[in-house]
Amino acid sequence: MTGQVKEDILSRFGELGVFVSDVELVFNPCLLKKDEMLSSPVTFRYVDVNSRKKEMEVEKGSLCFTYCQVPVVYKTAGEESVKIKFSDGRTQETSGLQLDKTISEQIFQRTGAVISVEVYFPETLLK
Repeated sequence: MTGQVKEDILSRFGELGVFVSDVELVFNPCLLKKDEMLSSPVTFRYVDVNSRKKEMEVEKGSLCFTYCQVPVVYKTAGEESVKIKFSDGRTQETSGLQLDKTISEQIFQRTGAVISVEVYFPETLLK
């Protein structure tokens, strides 16, 4: 990749509000615009950490992207929270917009333990 491509990727993650603070993933979509949220449902296609092609349905009013090959879905809601889905079928919900170090490291290291992250935040955060 050229330096410009890397800069563009890093800038876009900043616009999406994805940051790393003390080895923890933090979501703060304050630069995201309302019109970037989906106007209709879509099928999101991606390649997971095991190089398998995957698909997931993404609802209207959401936004989906991958971070370290893990799908992250932004949804508006009344309160800030994060829902993590694990490969063993478990789910975990946390209040706020930050993942702990253990879960963040599983994502960074592409272990396959985390299969998706849903981030809920008030619509007032959007521009």
